[in-house]
Amino acid sequence: MSDLTSSIRAALADGGTVASDKRTFGIPMRPLTGPLEGHILAVYRGGRDPEVQELLARRHDSYIDCLRLAGVRVPDTHLRLLDEAGMQRPVIVQKAVPEEMMLGPLILNASPEAAIDLLDRVATDVAEFWRRVAQRPERVGFHAQIERFGMDDDGPLFLDTFPPLISYSRDEMGHLIQRFADNGLVRGLGKVLPGRLRDMQDRWYTPAGSVQTLIEGALRLRPGDAEDILEWADRFATTRLEGPWRNAVQAQLARHARAAKLNVGRWSAITGRDRPHA
Repeated sequence: MSDLTSSIRAALADGGTVASDKRTFGIPMRPLTGPLEGHILAVYRGGRDPEVQELLARRHDSYIDCLRLAGVRVPDTHLRLLDEAGMQRPVIVQKAVPEEMMLGPLILNASPEAAIDLLDRVATDVAEFWRRVAQRPERVGFHAQIERFGMDDDGPLFLDTFPPLISYSRDEMGHLIQRFADNGLVRGLGKVLPGRLRDMQDRWYTPAGSVQTLIEGALRLRPGDAEDILEWADRFATTRLEGPWRNAVQAQLARHARAAKLNVGRWSAITGRDRPHA
């Protein structure tokens, strides 16, 4: 991929490139031929704001470096800004992870014991990330949504690098969400209630929020195993998390346990995706 920008343009112009369902952020596409076969392209909203996008590109590189330095494995991932008739458009190219290696289907189809083992491996990486970035001066986040992990023979792979959760203030990230969201409801919400876009990101920026997001994803996928998942989560918090993180997670687990006793089917309603992603 010596000339990545040219390869991206060729793939986007190729009628054989298959578009996936639009997400809140970006339109994912999979080239079926050419140098980017075996990769995912995510195409984001363009605009005439080069200062915003050039900063985004630099921080995207910084975020990938941060993740890897903190022990998080990320597939080969690059962001390029395409010039289009006076506008710029961000495009991310990432080495594709086969569907059968995505964490969501793996957890959904595994035995209860194997599913919890998968959760434990990912949660271990999440907790280690937060330990390693604790002394960094920037504002750094990690959104541990189950659907954005893969798993290979070497362990978890994290796929979600957009928006890059590094160096943006709370207000700046709220503006970034509104700017790049393809979902008109999200953009409209940002105009009417900008505080909601600031609030929705808070759990991305705390260790307990990251772990809770992972737990809730598992409960959503396997509501019938809620008791086992909550027991594992309590053991993990007790033995593997530091005091403040442990207390925050256990307080949330107590709320989940009460909800599970009332109706295990509630998970799909109360733990939906809370981060628009690449």
